[in-house]
Amino acid sequence: MTRISRILGWLLLAALVVATVVPIGLRPVTEAPVSPERFGAFALLEFLFALGYPRRRRRVLAVVILAAAGLEALQMVEVTRHGRMTDFLVKGMGGSLGVAMAMGLAFVPAIGAKVRGSREAGG
Repeated sequence: MTRISRILGWLLLAALVVATVVPIGLRPVTEAPVSPERFGAFALLEFLFALGYPRRRRRVLAVVILAAAGLEALQMVEVTRHGRMTDFLVKGMGGSLGVAMAMGLAFVPAIGAKVRGSREAGG
């Protein structure tokens, strides 16, 4: 479970970097409002990384929040984009929920045994 979570997390991070720094005309567009979209993307990102790196959840949360800040700053380089503090806060809150959800899985008996087992095995 940890290996798949790591791979999916890194792939999602790469996709988020591309979607965040490309010119606005190349940004993928959905019908969803942008704040819930950002929140959900970073919640999923952090969830995957927290499952993939169960012994480093605090560090992973810090790195994802720093990545969100860096991505907002990188948007200042692209003329058609703009980084905003509110966007950063939404991404940070999404990441926080993602790690909380991953930690909560340890309390679900069927899944928790796998999460704890991979952590104990050094996964």
